[in-house]
Amino acid sequence: MRTLGLVVLVWSLAASHAALAKKKKGDQEPVTQVLQLPKDPPLAIVAETSRLVFHVTPLSAKGLLSAQVREALKVLPRITGGATIVKLRAFVAGSGDLRRVQAIVSETFTEHHWPLPVLSVVQVGGLPLEGAQVVFESISMAKKEVNPSGLVFLAGQQVTSAGPMDPVAPLAEKSLAGLRTAVTAAGSDTGDVLRGTCYLSSLGDLAKVRAQVASSFPAAAWNFVQIQRAPARGIVECEAVARGRAAGSTALEFLNPEGLTKSANYSQLARVTAPRIALTGTQVAFGIQEADAKLAFSRLEKELVQVGASLKNAAMSSVYPLSESSANLVRKVRFEYLDQARPPASTMLLFEGLPSMDATFAVDVVAVVR
Repeated sequence: MRTLGLVVLVWSLAASHAALAKKKKGDQEPVTQVLQLPKDPPLAIVAETSRLVFHVTPLSAKGLLSAQVREALKVLPRITGGATIVKLRAFVAGSGDLRRVQAIVSETFTEHHWPLPVLSVVQVGGLPLEGAQVVFESISMAKKEVNPSGLVFLAGQQVTSAGPMDPVAPLAEKSLAGLRTAVTAAGSDTGDVLRGTCYLSSLGDLAKVRAQVASSFPAAAWNFVQIQRAPARGIVECEAVARGRAAGSTALEFLNPEGLTKSANYSQLARVTAPRIALTGTQVAFGIQEADAKLAFSRLEKELVQVGASLKNAAMSSVYPLSESSANLVRKVRFEYLDQARPPASTMLLFEGLPSMDATFAVDVVAVVR
């Protein structure tokens, strides 16, 4: 009996301990699942010049910004033929949070185990479809050589008028004529233009502009954006990239053909026959002091140096200021980093916004890798 009582006592104590442990476990807060933060895209990527292809995603008005970003990214593998995407430039219209673009790009590429591309995100005044909030320009690297003689980067051909609501078709006609002159001077043909972007003060007579573009450059993928909701003047500036035809005398050659504006601040076109180029995402500047602008360019230079390039070997620069004072700040400091004796082809216009409320301008470049 004594032995049996001892067994019962031990069993009771064990049961009590188990019940107490169960109660304590039930009282504990459930463990919160920690979601992994999306990876930041790289700030610079090296790509092979001869294998680069260029596309523009179709516009959609379905859903809000996040849904449209996902839909555009879903379309990309189809229009690029599965090529590795190395650069995305997103133009966003509307009031959506621009920071969502980077987050969704990172999530989507990570989910599919694709290497992350460099990314530029810029807010514009409008896109040529009511309800459309985003369009992507992509650069991808094909599996085979498609540009055996390199690429030509053509600076934006700017034409302006005094009235912000002036028809843009007459301005576009002059801008496209400038591009044709530049393409011919580079030794290429209008059919060699691979992608173009027309920045417009208004989308009012876009149908006429589309017709002009299709007539001049029938083989290219084109993108059209209204740069600001309320521009101060009428403006059209069309830029492009074309397949090279003529062998350059150097890996990076700048030309300023007759009939086009000659400026000490930029070249009209850059012919690149170097085997590799570096593509960057936008480096954003914060603040209105010279030191703030210099910090942005210094950071961009640091990223380029890490991949074997430099701002001194920039072929094309794109600058996205949000005010005229920001644009003047860029003009004041840029040649402390760029080569003023050989300035890159360039486009610089006032835009609607950037992913940070504190941003004053952003810049991205294409540079030759040593």
